[in-house]
Amino acid sequence: MTIQIRRRPLVAALLAAPAVARAQSYPARPIQLIVSGPAGGTTDYTARLIATPLSERLGVPVVVENRPGGNGTVAVMPVVRARPDGHTLLLAYCANLTGRPAIEPNIGYDPRRDLAPIALLIEAPQVMMIHPSIPSNTMAEFIEYARQRPGRLNYASSGNGSMQHLGTELLKKRTGIDMVHVPYRGTGETMNDVLAGRIQFYMTTPPPALPFVRDGKLKALAMASSERHPAMPEVPTVAEAGLADFSAEAWFSLMGTAGTPPAVVSRLTQECQSILQQEAIRQRAIQAGAFARYEDPERLANRIDRELTGWTQLAREQNLTVD
Repeated sequence: MTIQIRRRPLVAALLAAPAVARAQSYPARPIQLIVSGPAGGTTDYTARLIATPLSERLGVPVVVENRPGGNGTVAVMPVVRARPDGHTLLLAYCANLTGRPAIEPNIGYDPRRDLAPIALLIEAPQVMMIHPSIPSNTMAEFIEYARQRPGRLNYASSGNGSMQHLGTELLKKRTGIDMVHVPYRGTGETMNDVLAGRIQFYMTTPPPALPFVRDGKLKALAMASSERHPAMPEVPTVAEAGLADFSAEAWFSLMGTAGTPPAVVSRLTQECQSILQQEAIRQRAIQAGAFARYEDPERLANRIDRELTGWTQLAREQNLTVD
């Protein structure tokens, strides 16, 4: 009996040794950072914002690889299937984790089961805009205008399950208005139709909208967030415009493969936190129309669970499906 008691700690230590060694030697090679959006988008911008300082802090290259397509699955699945050692990471748009899975339960992955949260990096508020042909200057006026024209106004999004899609559907539910969803694949194509008046309502992050709002080619009604944006300080929040407890912010996070050693996740989390505290990084985020917003793995996991639950309920109530 005495012999057994003495051996158990030794056996446990031997079993744990490989995991400890892997964590202590991390990273052992370049890190592949897979991005779920095309070059030039906010997801890509976030990846490149974090990649260089993360590479410097870890001492190995962080190679950004854009894999757009499949509504995020083209980027997510390689991370889900990767060896859980922290050398294959995902720069995820929130719709990859909470939006698309809400309307397509059989998407092929479960973000809560198959991915390891590492850190929230960026939040990007969205500005709600209308074409100037609409005779409304406030959110309240537009809601009344839309109520009188059920099914006659179009709204755009970057695809089914995007925050633009779900955010506008939430607006419809909260206000009782009825608009037709027109999904697009890229911001450029969308903006062309919005500016031409074929789309009457659109929400997106401030950078692509700002010059057109300043030129009077679009009218900004509200920011779908809890605070005004420094690039558009004259635009009220949705709460100030009369819609309390409404938010449809886009956010971007760093994710790993489920089963990644806690020590590796902790190392990456700490490095991300330090990077996001740098004033230069925070200013670059603001210039891109976003805010540096760090959250640790536990808070990020809670955010994913909360939003996925909420968007799934909205999808059922609004009968949202993959077109």
